[in-house]
Amino acid sequence: MKIIMLGAPGAGKGTQAKMIAAKYGIPHISTGDIFRANIKNGTELGAKAKEYMDKGLLVPDELVVDLVIDRFKEPDCQKGYVLDGFPRTIPQAEALDKALSAIGEKVDYAINVEVPDENIVNRMGGRRACVGCGATYHIKYSPTKVEGKCDTCGADLIIRDDDKPETVKNRLNVYHEQTQPLIEYYTQKGIIAEVDGTVDMNDVFDAIVKILGE
Repeated sequence: MKIIMLGAPGAGKGTQAKMIAAKYGIPHISTGDIFRANIKNGTELGAKAKEYMDKGLLVPDELVVDLVIDRFKEPDCQKGYVLDGFPRTIPQAEALDKALSAIGEKVDYAINVEVPDENIVNRMGGRRACVGCGATYHIKYSPTKVEGKCDTCGADLIIRDDDKPETVKNRLNVYHEQTQPLIEYYTQKGIIAEVDGTVDMNDVFDAIVKILGE
């Protein structure tokens, strides 16, 4: 079962990806994790990626796909995987499909967690992070016992720059321009499945399980 998660930043696709991975016994794979593992282990691909990252440049699509395909060859991917955060653009999706085809594989499902922009701005604007231990909270969904103070270490909570409304809106603009076309791409391939991401996360997961099967 090879799954790609789609959805705007803050839609909750990462949370759902972890839940899918746990239920079906397949790895949750993010490109960030792949980069870090390869750099830490000193692989040839990791060294190439680090060269770009150290210069503040984006890692080229071809290299990212090589890293992803390399990860798919690990023993824990035998039953499949859930890929989170990649592909982000049509060229990346095409490169991934080509590389998968070369090893006789293909994506089975592209699951889009649909949440309106307004909900995402409100949702991310409610996030708070601890300046001490880095714990994260939400003023509505997971509030602290004492307002503005971390439950774990008692330090102050802040709104991260990434969660400020103007930053979130910019990220959404980039998403609509670059990533949303993937929905049409995977629709044409007949593997898209959409779920309502505005409901409780357990209800979102139930909807995904209905699509994937028990």
